[in-house]
This record gives sequence, structure tokens and C-alpha cells, in this order.
Amino acid sequence: MTMEITLSTLSYPLEKQGFATAATIHANLGTAPLVEQALKRGEGRLTKDGALLVDTGRFTGRSVKDKFVVRDSVTEGTINWGAINQPMTGEHWANLKADFLAALGDKDELFVADLFGGSQAEYRVNVRVVTQMAWHSLFIRTLLVRPTADELAGFVPEYTIINLPSFKANPDRHGCRSDTVIAVNFTEKLILIGNTEYSGEMKKGVFGLLNFLLPAQGVMPMHCSANIGADGKSAIFFGLSGTGKTTLSADASRTLIGDDEHGWSDQAVFNFEGGCYAKMINLSAEGEPEIYATTKMFGTILENVAMDPETRELDFTDASKTENTRGAYPIEFIPNTSKENLGPPPSNIILLTADAFGVLPPIARLTPDQAMYHFLSGYTAKVAGTEIGVTEPEATFSTCFGAAFMPRHPSVYGNLLKKRIAEGGAQCWLVNTGWSGGKATEPGIKRMPIKATRALLGAALDGSLNNAEFKKDPNFGFEVPVAVPGVDAKLLDPRAAWADGQAYDRNAQELVGKFVQNFAQFTDYVDQSVLDSAPQAA
Repeated sequence: MTMEITLSTLSYPLEKQGFATAATIHANLGTAPLVEQALKRGEGRLTKDGALLVDTGRFTGRSVKDKFVVRDSVTEGTINWGAINQPMTGEHWANLKADFLAALGDKDELFVADLFGGSQAEYRVNVRVVTQMAWHSLFIRTLLVRPTADELAGFVPEYTIINLPSFKANPDRHGCRSDTVIAVNFTEKLILIGNTEYSGEMKKGVFGLLNFLLPAQGVMPMHCSANIGADGKSAIFFGLSGTGKTTLSADASRTLIGDDEHGWSDQAVFNFEGGCYAKMINLSAEGEPEIYATTKMFGTILENVAMDPETRELDFTDASKTENTRGAYPIEFIPNTSKENLGPPPSNIILLTADAFGVLPPIARLTPDQAMYHFLSGYTAKVAGTEIGVTEPEATFSTCFGAAFMPRHPSVYGNLLKKRIAEGGAQCWLVNTGWSGGKATEPGIKRMPIKATRALLGAALDGSLNNAEFKKDPNFGFEVPVAVPGVDAKLLDPRAAWADGQAYDRNAQELVGKFVQNFAQFTDYVDQSVLDSAPQAA
């Protein structure tokens, strides 16, 4: 018997957008039919437990150097032009769009998903995503906020993403770098993605869109996770990859709002998404039980994870394809999540870092000015062995803990954060999940015990840590607790954790110098009080 896939209709046809195609349109399909289509088309395989496993081809991450923003009257004075936000001329865009739409018209089948970017109704945007691959439609439907049937009935797309992995760009004709292109036109409200199967380009395309739109409305867009405690107070967690953002926010004792992208309005912290996109490398049931459980659920998409072809068993330790193995799943697959995808404005702001120099304390209390300084710095460290050519710890600074996704100048987001903190009175903390007692490369030096991190974080979130005795860090100027129940006092004093105090001092001053050098780019954009919050070089 031949299996038939029911085709839904679009409330707002593609033709009304100027997109002419004779393709069969699979409109707003649900999870099961999209999985069926992906399998039918040979786009993926089912694992032993029913998740969809896909291979993203040669791109296993975002192609940052192939992303461009159209430079016009809307963007000329609002985009922070540079290596991340590269300009594309109007002429090159016109050529690219014409060729893209011609390619769209030649397709036999297309998948269309009408979705929301943002969970707070006042600030969400209507996003239509057109893809040539079924699993891409499943991915973006999983990651964004899914409208109700009534909302779909009257859905009119405001912004559109067209994702054609088969499209190859022409650098001369299209003004790009290679045959891969991600082009954003804020004026025409259109994003074009060509010659990459990596699904994260769609997700981050919507994030970049909201990062451009929301500051003008007074809403702070954030690359962070967020959750709510039993006391009804929420916390947000900023952090780059490897700092524990997803792990620490997915706490069974707290209600998860989201794991990656949020907005902070007058009324709420709201998730931009309706799903999660977690790293799978070295995932275990013991270390991250909630996330591990999602890998055994129908509807989860696993990218580039190794699988035994016979038994369909997964091997999360296998990084032969990439370290950036990923899993996408609806947020409700995680126990104890917010039904509304939002919570009250935060009472606590956590800035996560993984310091591989052994300099920073496991936790420090920050003033609003210090919080802005460290937010703009966006510090963490690469560890030797994780990347080719890295033999010593390397300081990494990613502005706003997400520089690659911020179209406006960093000071716009930094000043918004400072304003929000001042108005809401949130307490700010710097939490170091990195190494203690020496550099990460030195023999016997271990990472911060997760038990200690959780104890310190718990005390910060329930307010009890504010009652501890604090002392001023001589290098960074923030306040560090002297003693916390259940935590080794030696761990709280990073210098005392080193066998050689003078070696610590040298490393501390080296790291201070890196902070000062990096922050020089912001000195003309921040208040003197923020500059006064900088660490002090000897």
C-alpha cells in the first residue's frame, strides 16, 4: 500500500510573496509526516530508539565567513559593520535574489513552516521558513515557537527564510566569498541560505533578526539560558560553548524557560524558541540525564552523531565527524519546563566562564558596572587539545557572549543590560566553571568540581550567599565569598589553591592584560563608571 502524505494549505500563499513555483508544497506538516518524508527522501535514518539521525555534509557548524547583510538606508547607520557583519551591495543582492527565486521555481517539492520567533506575543515576529529538505522543516519547526491551528489560519508572514542546500552562489555575481552564502536583507525582510545543510544557520538567522529588531523596542535580546526557582524568581545564564550554560540551567529543581535565546522586556524574560539545541558530544545518562533522555524520543533530531549501522546504537563519544554533534528537540521533552515559555524579569544574572588559566574564583559578586564590563568582554578560554594548534590555554572574548549573532554595536546591548539591571535590581554573579590550582595544561590540575559549582550557584540563587563574608579580589576588583557551607574555603581563594603563589600572580596579571587589551575597543562607548570597573594591571 502506498503511504500518502496529506498536504496542508497555506493561509497566505507563496505567490502573494512573489515566489513563483510549480513545486508540490508540503505546508506546516507535523512531526510524524516530516519524519516520514525525511526517511522517504533518504535524508536520515531512525536510531534504535526512534530519533531521526541526519548527516549535515561538509558543514558541521555555521559558516561565519559566508554571512552577509545587505547595506542600504535601513542598515547603513544601524549595523556594526566588520568581519562578522559583512556588507553586501544592493546590486549583488538583486542578482542573488533573482537566481535564488529561479532555483526555487525549479524545485519539485518544497516544505513550508509558518512559525513565531519569540514567546511573548507583543514582541514575537511571524517567520515563514521555506526549505527543500524535510528534516530542515522539522528542525526549524522544533526550534521555533509553533502557532496554534487558529493562529495558522490567519498567519501572514512578516519575515521569510529560504534555505536551498542545492544552490551554489557565484562570488563575482553575488558579491560573496564562496559558493556558500547566507544573506540577510532587513529591508526586504528576507534571508537566503545556500549550499549548506547545517540547520543552525536557520536558527541563528532568526536570532540575528530579533537581535536587530528588539533593542529599538527597548527589549534586551540575549544569548543565554533561563529558569525559575521554587520561589518564583527567575535567573538567566550567559555563557559561551563549554561553560555549562545548558547543563546548569537544566536543573530538575527549577523550571526551565529555555536553553539558548531570550528577550528581557518590562514584563518578562521570554524564550525566543520552542525547542532546545544541545551538544551531544560525550553525553551520558549520568552527567546530563534530562538531555540524554531526549535522544531516545521520537521527534528528536540528532546531527552527525555516530551510530552502529547494524544495531542502531549511538556512540556519543565518537568525534570522528565533528566535536559539534547536536540534538534538537521540543522544550517539553525536558521535565519541568515553563508552559508559557517565559518567566518574570530576572532576580539573578549569571555570567559563566571556563577560565583555563586557573585565575578566576569559582564565584564572584558583581556591581552593575562590573556586570556590563564582563558582559561586553564575554570571556572564556580554549583548552589545549580541543583544537588543532592549541598547546596552551587561549583567552577567548566574544562580546555579549554571542558576538557572531549581534548585528548592532555591542554597546547597544551592554547599555540595555545596564539599564535593565538598574531598573530591576537584579544581582549579578560571575561563575567560573574552569580550572583551579594552576593552568589547565599542568599535570594534576582539575576542573572545578561540579558539586561545588552547584552549591555556590544554589546559594546565589536562593539569596543566602549575600549573607556571607566577602573580600575584594586584588586583580579584578569584584567581591569573592570567604566561606560558604559545603565548599572548600581553599577553592574560594584561587591564589591559595596554587602551590606557587607567585606563579599565580604572574598568570593573573597576564590575564588582566588580556582583558584590558580586549576592552580597548569599547572605551569610547561606555561610561567612566564601567571603565573604572576594569581589572587593574600591576
